[in-house]
Amino acid sequence: MLEITGLCAGYGGLPVLRDVHLRVAEGEFVAIVGPNGAGKTTLFKTISGIVRPSGGQIRFDDADLLAVPPAARAHRGIAHVPEGRQVFPSLTVFENLEMGAYSAHARARWRESLDRIFAWFPVLAQRTRSLAGALSGGQQQMLAIARGLASAPRLLMLDEPSMGLAPAVADEIFERILAIHSDAGVTVLLVEQRVAEALHFADRGYVIEAGRIVLEGTPEALNSDDRVRQAYLGM
Repeated sequence: MLEITGLCAGYGGLPVLRDVHLRVAEGEFVAIVGPNGAGKTTLFKTISGIVRPSGGQIRFDDADLLAVPPAARAHRGIAHVPEGRQVFPSLTVFENLEMGAYSAHARARWRESLDRIFAWFPVLAQRTRSLAGALSGGQQQMLAIARGLASAPRLLMLDEPSMGLAPAVADEIFERILAIHSDAGVTVLLVEQRVAEALHFADRGYVIEAGRIVLEGTPEALNSDDRVRQAYLGM
């Protein structure tokens, strides 16, 4: 579904991503882990078109994604849930969800998507008329994910969904993501600093450091790698 080869990108001539190679098959749950400043968020921004690469290729469904304008990429079935939640605080929960369903494909599946969203996140069904800014941090994260799901995506990109959340709330968020992946068959690409949890749920994982992919493999292989155990698992 998604294939990245030789990707280079940065800001103002300062390189962040260096020769990144990555692939995600349809239906997979793939995790990208690494330290702060490694380039994880830049990678997602490059896929969604916020950052323009200086080299390399991104193909989605075997088509050149870089030839697709950023605003049109959501219409291809790509949903980017950014770090920091970034809900619209002055809009209600329901209005935030409507903002996610702006493509023709999403509008055609709006009722089905809404039913699924409320099944996965019952608290949102109870608070449809509440302002997003009045929600707790965990509820705002649920809303951010739900807004992405309202676009009826085929690829759901989640950037640090546990950021700033208490461990118990973060665990609940991860359980919801797993349910979405298994129930709806949505392909998930997850960026996360909580390495143990990310690899626990993923089919495959990548480790990115200083803008380069340094390791890749199954969760079992990565969890048994001394580099991962020492740097990220505290072992």
